[in-house]
Amino acid sequence: MIPSIRETLSTALTLLLFCVVGAGLLSGAYTLTHPAIEITEQAEKLALISQTLPPGSFDNDLVGDARPLPVNALLGLKRPGLSYVAQKEGKSTAVVLEAAAPDGYAGEIRLLVGIHADGRIAGVRVTAHHETPGLGDYIEIAKNKWITQFDARSLADTPADQWQVRKDGGRFDSMAGATITPRAVVKATHKALQYFAAHQEALLNVGCGYRTVGASSEERTAPSTGDHSRCGSLRSPHPTSGDQ
Repeated sequence: MIPSIRETLSTALTLLLFCVVGAGLLSGAYTLTHPAIEITEQAEKLALISQTLPPGSFDNDLVGDARPLPVNALLGLKRPGLSYVAQKEGKSTAVVLEAAAPDGYAGEIRLLVGIHADGRIAGVRVTAHHETPGLGDYIEIAKNKWITQFDARSLADTPADQWQVRKDGGRFDSMAGATITPRAVVKATHKALQYFAAHQEALLNVGCGYRTVGASSEERTAPSTGDHSRCGSLRSPHPTSGDQ
């Protein structure tokens, strides 16, 4: 065999060996760390969800009992999300909805909107955004208390034309020089309340949708026959005409 060809084959085999070993190490690392990462992510999500609800207002596993939400214009979701029903002694007391404001200054702002069974907001938290640090990021609870002004608000006590920042004639404060961000959050929170009002019974009915049974089981339970009329709008994968 020509020496140059032999050297080329040797180099190629060496590179192939390194690739195989590297891929194996990466796969092994993923297998070892993935469960820990999932546990951490679930704990972080639970912490944020819990912040949208009053302490002691639930005794169930919020994340474990999560149920799917369809893509809906009122929620601003581009893909199916989740709802987390808070229960106390078997009674639904509130629900936390995943929602999104698509029109933030720097793109989509992801939200969790907690709503009491009577339609009052329990709390709102931002879970992800790309707003300007030091300017639009005051929507984060860790940076500012701004987002707590939604607490206890409802469709009943705040007219539709008041769900705006004060600069636009509404009831919600904003910081000078950064109104696009809060404007988007106010609008998304208002729409989430509208979604709750339109689907209140389905969202609070623990028999609706599908939920995971047990901590590690993938078994799913469907709603009973009597629940179909109450749960239909929640299970629909597309927004209804009344949700636009």
